[in-house]
Amino acid sequence: MNNIFYLLLIFIGLNLNGQTANGHTKKTFFFIPEILTGKTMEANTLFPTSSLQKGVFLSIGTNNDSEDIAWMRYLGYPKTGATFGITDFGNTEKIGISYALMPFIEFGLSKKKTNRWNLQVGFGASYQDTLYDIETNPFNKAITTKFNWSYRSFLYYDFIARAKANWRLGLGYMHHSNGHTRLPNQGLNSLQVSVSSLINSKSEIKETQGYKKQSEKKRSSQRYFEVRTGIGQNVLSEVFNDKKEVYSVAASTGTIINKTFKFGGGIYYRFYEHYYDYIKNDGELVIEQVPFFQENPFRYATNYGLFGTAELLLGHIGLEFDIGLNISKPFYKIDWQLSQGFVYDDVYYLGELDWYYEVKRTISSRMGIKYYVTNTNKSPKNNFFISAHINANLGQADFSELSIGYVYRFNKKMRAQR
Repeated sequence: MNNIFYLLLIFIGLNLNGQTANGHTKKTFFFIPEILTGKTMEANTLFPTSSLQKGVFLSIGTNNDSEDIAWMRYLGYPKTGATFGITDFGNTEKIGISYALMPFIEFGLSKKKTNRWNLQVGFGASYQDTLYDIETNPFNKAITTKFNWSYRSFLYYDFIARAKANWRLGLGYMHHSNGHTRLPNQGLNSLQVSVSSLINSKSEIKETQGYKKQSEKKRSSQRYFEVRTGIGQNVLSEVFNDKKEVYSVAASTGTIINKTFKFGGGIYYRFYEHYYDYIKNDGELVIEQVPFFQENPFRYATNYGLFGTAELLLGHIGLEFDIGLNISKPFYKIDWQLSQGFVYDDVYYLGELDWYYEVKRTISSRMGIKYYVTNTNKSPKNNFFISAHINANLGQADFSELSIGYVYRFNKKMRAQR
């Protein structure tokens, strides 16, 4: 199922790059060749040594300058597109090379004062050619699967700004991991610097890249109701390392502001196959610690809670982040002890139930990308979406998920904006 996630992300990236303004805007395109270097951080004890990291990236995107589209106007006319990159982590034999494709959005910072500072955030997929292997590569516990999630955040400064091309210095962070679909999965994390050139398809007036004085607009708000259902995959531990499903449903309500900012809250419910099977198969820790789980395996294999959500609506695309509170996740005590355990001298040591366990047992998070069937700038009363998300216990991956959902919008309220 992971391949479905990555195909969806690629499709979303291409769509984000090519969105139109219903014929009311004239698109200008750009591309950015970029050279990077940096350092791969150690993922675990005895992680293979590495030299300086090297990378080559190419970004292709559009300048979104239309006054007629709400999200472009309220987000300060961001750039959108997709980035393809090749990264040599400084040890091709033990850490290897990655090939990444990431949709991105780039915001101008302090546009009222200068248009030289920009923040770019990308989220997508990568292919890793060198993996952990218990016999041939046991000290690289960063990556265990060929296909992985990737995240990139970069701050750019245009040190030479021209109408046709801007030369830029960049400083940023990049991450690769598989979303807990196979262990070990410590992830590859890198700090990088770069030199790049943003080359426009044609010369542009400088003011179109900077701050624009907006004409008086109406502020809008709309209440919404949303339901979704999804299926995900994860593993339980290095011992129970086969992928099994996680089924989820959720409902939420909130407000959409200016067709762009979506805030809300709701409830979620999840069922973990790994939890259920471990209880049904008389797992050792269940018998020793919580034998009453066997009286109702289904109940103790579930998780439910409350969550708050924030989403940017970019036409057909939604970029979403949720933070949640687990009201009930009884099996996580067993999950933690197994997943945080380790083998030493053929003896398996369980993970310690410390304060960090308490925090991760309590707080959930979720981040991902949605594709809406109807352009959200049209404020449709009924809309459907498909999405790819990574779910986490606080910041530690729990499972990767593919979802479908429905959004109903109530009547819009308008008022003059100051």
